[in-house]
Amino acid sequence: MITAAIVKELRDKTNAGMMDCKKVLSETNGDLEAAIKLLRERGIAKAGAKADRAANEGIITARVSADASTGILLEVNCETDFVSKNENFQAFVAQIADTLASSNAADHAAALAVNFGEYNLEDTVKAKVVEVGENLQFRKYVRYTAAAGGVIAAYIHPPGKVGVLIEVGTTKPGSKDTESFKELIKDLTLHIAACAPKGLSRNDIPASVVETETEIFRARLAESGKPANIIENILKGQLNKFFAESCFLEQGFVKDPDTKVNALLAAKGKELGDTLTVTRFVRFGLGE
Repeated sequence: MITAAIVKELRDKTNAGMMDCKKVLSETNGDLEAAIKLLRERGIAKAGAKADRAANEGIITARVSADASTGILLEVNCETDFVSKNENFQAFVAQIADTLASSNAADHAAALAVNFGEYNLEDTVKAKVVEVGENLQFRKYVRYTAAAGGVIAAYIHPPGKVGVLIEVGTTKPGSKDTESFKELIKDLTLHIAACAPKGLSRNDIPASVVETETEIFRARLAESGKPANIIENILKGQLNKFFAESCFLEQGFVKDPDTKVNALLAAKGKELGDTLTVTRFVRFGLGE
């Protein structure tokens, strides 16, 4: 009997896929060393030798459904820019994106388990390592499903180094079909790609990040010799500036820095006779 424990041990030793491990263990009647030898003979274990090599190149891509109700953003990495520009690798990433778009995989773990030809996605990527000759990683994956009245949109900055997925809420059914709304969505995704906000609002900035920034500001001000009460007042101003630079809704719009993003949303909403809200967004930077 081939136990889960011996399959795991073989995977840990060779980095081969689960299906490959089960197959060779069955062929070798559970003999671990013989199974390792067989995997090496077939070239499958070669992927393990490359698994620890840095993979910071690759492609970020997205898929959004025709009705804009769902969308996915994903990143597949390789080691070199040479491979990322290869048509075979690009077609492989596109196939992954198409497969996941037609699945209902809600997160990265579920995506790895999606059937992809003979194997699941995780094992298919490992098998591709042998073919390509570089370490490959299916690094990141996000799926959005819009709430009622919501619209999902994506933007990929050529040649796939930065990607954005966003959900914008409306309260008026016809808004999403207007050219004004479509232009706004495009502008918002471009802004996120260019300005890399750390969160949607102040509530999305981790407390630990705020605490670190506060201590840095306080230490700098303390060196100036100013009284404590003055320092605290200046500190509030510096934190407000930090939030204005970090929070999407408080940032100056990339095409018009004097207009805050939340003001832009309010103005566009008034123009459409609607209330527009950015519900959430995610930004991928290649290798980050």
